[in-house]
Amino acid sequence: MDERKRRGDRGEAAVAAALERRGYAIAARQYRCRWGEIDLIARSPEGVLCFVEVKTRSGRPMAQGREAVTPAKRRRLRDAASWYLAQTGLDCPCRFDVAEVYDQEGRRRINYMISAFF
Repeated sequence: MDERKRRGDRGEAAVAAALERRGYAIAARQYRCRWGEIDLIARSPEGVLCFVEVKTRSGRPMAQGREAVTPAKRRRLRDAASWYLAQTGLDCPCRFDVAEVYDQEGRRRINYMISAFF
């Protein structure tokens, strides 16, 4: 496994732990289907199903993580989320969140954006 994958996995684990501390229940990690991958799927304390895209950056990033969630990436996430809902038979409120994880000088900061896109 390369360092970029390990860094991404650590970022996803940090976001999952932060969500659990806030009362979210993690339903899936690294959900994959033919339409794409969803980093985290979590149920909020209010019952909303959250499809979470995690972007991890280290050092002094030139761009924010959210900038990497392009229109094409959003389309793939929507398609994968639709497939997940069809496969599970869930019919509930949903949203798409983005979590930016910044690892700088041994410190980790998470910027969590609720309903980042539709």
